[in-house]
Amino acid sequence: MIEKFQLNVFLKILGLGSASGIVFHQNSLYIISDNSTFLYEYKLENNLLKKHALDENPQENIAKKDKLDFEVLTKKSNKLHIIGSGSKEKRNKSIQYNLENQKVKSKDLSKLYKKFIEKATIEKDELNIEGCIFHNEFAMYFQRGNGLQGKNGIFIVENKKVIDFIAISLPKIQSIEATFTDAILVDNTIYFLAAVENSNSTYDDGEILGSFIGTINLENLTVEKSFLISEKNKFEGITLYEESKTELIFLLCEDADSEILESVIYKLTIPK
Repeated sequence: MIEKFQLNVFLKILGLGSASGIVFHQNSLYIISDNSTFLYEYKLENNLLKKHALDENPQENIAKKDKLDFEVLTKKSNKLHIIGSGSKEKRNKSIQYNLENQKVKSKDLSKLYKKFIEKATIEKDELNIEGCIFHNEFAMYFQRGNGLQGKNGIFIVENKKVIDFIAISLPKIQSIEATFTDAILVDNTIYFLAAVENSNSTYDDGEILGSFIGTINLENLTVEKSFLISEKNKFEGITLYEESKTELIFLLCEDADSEILESVIYKLTIPK
């Protein structure tokens, strides 16, 4: 267990709410919201917020029953991948955003998600993808087990084929197991976020009891360590900001489950 860490407010962004994923790239923060069809770009050098439309009719504060529920933002080469959770029929969309020419390409993940459900032997309404890591020829999708079956785990995809589902046990608060909310690969270690929410539904929100950060061994996909970083925040996005010989600095975003268009970005410093 890591005992020494620092968690501080890094900045507040007006005009953006319900942040669910974050990527730091070339002195900009790229952020998605689970109830919006914009990709937000916050330029740190001049504190300017830009919006990039992800479809022909971009909207904000989309009603819960209609939202695409973008929960994953991850980078591969020169593209950002924005991925829906799969927790409802409307939430099976993936969008690629090209960082060089700003072109947008969408894809339907329904077939892939159906294979996820079969591989993990879970009910349709249990699927809830919250993180994704690309590594070599593999993709790892992080399943948030906040449904009745409570299955946290990692789907392994190689060349568009689902080859495995690795169940993962996470720490508990008040006998409630934490569930994945995001993950990132740093060198050969997976760093994950997990939240404890007093709800057994992939759709309905519950009382937030805390958030953890932890590490997973890339080779055998087992949890190496984890520790509580907040008793009140529901952190949903993580990106690497700075790295030294002795420590890592991450930026975190949280989903406050509110319609207020304001997001707080936190800085988390931990030893290597």
